Parts: sequence; structure tokens; C-alpha cells
Amino acid sequence: MTYCVGIRLNAGLVFLSDSRTNAGLDAISTFRKMMVYEKAGDRCMVLLSAGNLSISQSVREILQVEKIPAADGGEPITIWNARSMFDATRVLGAAVRRVYETDGPALRAAGIDFNCSMIFGGQIGDEGMRLFLVYSAGNFIEATRETCFFQVGESKYGKPILDRVLTPSTPLDEAAKCALVSMDSTLKSNLSVGLPLDLLVYRNGDLKAERIVCIDEKNPYFKMIHDTWGQRLREVFEGIEHPEWSGDGAAAEFPLMVESERYETMRKITHPGEKIV
Repeated sequence: MTYCVGIRLNAGLVFLSDSRTNAGLDAISTFRKMMVYEKAGDRCMVLLSAGNLSISQSVREILQVEKIPAADGGEPITIWNARSMFDATRVLGAAVRRVYETDGPALRAAGIDFNCSMIFGGQIGDEGMRLFLVYSAGNFIEATRETCFFQVGESKYGKPILDRVLTPSTPLDEAAKCALVSMDSTLKSNLSVGLPLDLLVYRNGDLKAERIVCIDEKNPYFKMIHDTWGQRLREVFEGIEHPEWSGDGAAAEFPLMVESERYETMRKITHPGEKIV
């Protein structure tokens, strides 16, 4: 399994991925889930992938040469000449469908689902930055101001911090910190996600990626994140009042045992013939 997150902000883009792949408790390998496609000064695009590794690797290989027809009948569109991230993502969708056409029947015969999901984002020329989530069918959706991040893989453990912190106006460094906290929460709760991590931070208008780092267990900043986040969570937890069970509403500032205006308190069954409904 894996965990990847892509974030689109006013200031730029943040991408983070783990590198663990496993086919059982004793079959764990390391494969990178991030690919960067860059023509400095013209375009910078980042691909994160989750799901079946053989499918993802095939898609990434085909993507570099995949072509789709141009609407005006001109030169076919590739990720290298596409004039918008939307068209580049259409090329990615075509690559996914090509792999499905080639490998889908054999996978079905072996009882294996065609499973892949990808985050694809970046900037081309003067167009604004864009971020897409691509599904196994090759269709996709785009990040908006209301939903400025996408996750693929084991997303549930790292989502709460992203929901609470991220807005389009979040600074890049703060978003990178948030992504790392999200990853640390996932690493803590799921053994199928593991180090090393790949982190890329792209600044709006650069058309090249300069802030890229591979993070392993010895990385001092990530070690600090891991230690500090756990400690602060415990401090916040300990600072919350214990529940008041006395039933006396005046006994506590935030009483727990108060009557609900809409629902009655759970009733007990006290003998065999009693019915709740």
C-alpha cells in the first residue's frame, strides 16, 4: 500500500509520497511513487501513484511517449507539448486506458482488480498551477479552492490534520509541515506505509522544481516532527477536562450527563419479554 498527498495553494504546490510496497507481512519492498517531468522554463509536472505497482510502472513508462489527437487536427498532444495541464492530464488518462486494454483481461483472469489512482499536478507556461486526481478508468477531477488537496492510498489517518489546517492561502512551508505531520500520523497507524519519503515543494511561476528532498529515518526535521507532534497531542489531550458523570449540570463547566432535546437516553432491557421498539 502507499500514502501520497498533493496540495495546491496560491503560493505553489506540495507533493509528498512514501515508498513502501508490500504483498504480505514478509514481502516488503521500496519503490518510489513520485515522478517529476520537467522542461525548465516551460513546464514542471509531478506524478504520484498508488495501487498495483505493475500498473503504475507501466503507466509511467507509457506516459512519456503517449499521444492523443489534437482537436484542430494538428500535431498530436503529449505531456511535453501540451499547452495546458488539463491536456497533459488527458494524456495521462489515455496512458491508463492503454495499460488497461493491454493488461486488463489477463489481470481479470488472474482475479486481480485493475487498481491504480494518481495525483498529477504542475504548471505549463503562463497557465496557472493545476492539480488533478486520476482514477483507474482514466477519468479525473480537478482540485478547487474548496478542495485544495488530494490523497491516494491510505488516506484516512492523515486527513484530519489536512482538513483542519489547509486553505488556499496557507504558506508553502506551513503546508509542507502539515503534509509531513499527515504522513507521520499515517506511518504511526499503518504498517503498509513506510520510509523513505519524497517531498517536493514547487513555487508558483518557477517552472522548475528546486526544493526536492528524500527523507529517511535519520532526517533531523522529520524526527523533530515525529517527536513534537506526539508530545503536543498528549499535552492537548491532557489539557481537556475529564467528563462529569454526576448528572448535576451545575457541577461542571462542560457537563456530560445532560438530557438531549431530541433523543431519549438509552433504555435497558431488564427481562426476557421486554422490547425496546
